[in-house]
Amino acid sequence: MTVTIPHAPTAEAADRFSSISTSTSISASTSPRLSLAPVGPAPALLDGAWWPRSRDLGAELPSLTAVLDPLWGRITRVTVNPVHWPVVPRKVPVAGHVVKVGWFRFEQDPHELLLLSYHVGRWNLLVIPPETSPASAARLMAAASDPLGTSTASRLMEEEARLRTAPESDRAGEAVWESEGGHEAGDQAIRSRIPTRTVAAAALSVMTAAMTAAMPRQPMGR
Repeated sequence: MTVTIPHAPTAEAADRFSSISTSTSISASTSPRLSLAPVGPAPALLDGAWWPRSRDLGAELPSLTAVLDPLWGRITRVTVNPVHWPVVPRKVPVAGHVVKVGWFRFEQDPHELLLLSYHVGRWNLLVIPPETSPASAARLMAAASDPLGTSTASRLMEEEARLRTAPESDRAGEAVWESEGGHEAGDQAIRSRIPTRTVAAAALSVMTAAMTAAMPRQPMGR
């Protein structure tokens, strides 16, 4: 089984995902949407990203550990921040063993999942909200699995939120511009800022020039 991703992989992404496989039989509908950073000498703040289909840890963890156990060693403990998880079970039965689940409200990033493997190590995954669009999820997965990444899980979520809201703000500004008359309204606003005294002076100058031109010319005396 190859871990599914929400977009067509590039050549670089294909190399990254090609090693994430296991003989465990999991249907495509339940396989975890997961992106892992390549192993390197200087690990990043995050080891990848996980895009669960729900906020039900009991339902989501078994498919995740089925993929990670062969790669990282048996996952024995998971911790989360309860801000985004409505129910945090104390234990979750997975294939062949039980994963203990804990939570830290202030010590752990609310968008992060911490996994521990007994006597092997620990890993941190960005948890992408289940309702995230495929385009946003793809960007977050790529950022979280960047081996040179230095952003925390919350920082990546903030940056993605700015990317989503910037085009919306631009479209909203254009709509207001058009609804208020667009360029015509702007021209009227500019004209309204021209002082009345300046306009009157300009009109008087034009009238004087016209009267001067209409007057008969007198011959110059010698």
